[in-house]
Amino acid sequence: MPRISHALEARLERVEKELAQLKASLASQPAKRWYRENVGSFKGDKTLAEIARLGRLIRQGKLKR
Repeated sequence: MPRISHALEARLERVEKELAQLKASLASQPAKRWYRENVGSFKGDKTLAEIARLGRLIRQGKLKR
């Protein structure tokens, strides 16, 4: 049993070290704003334009839900 415990402990140490390295590498990178990656991705999409149009009509009270 001690051999299994030692192997598990060594494996856990390795995982903790790798996790610390990952966290350090992520911390050094500038934070990306998720919405910046999506801006313009629906430009010219007819379906989205129709959804926006219908939503606007509902908000204005010109269309029942």
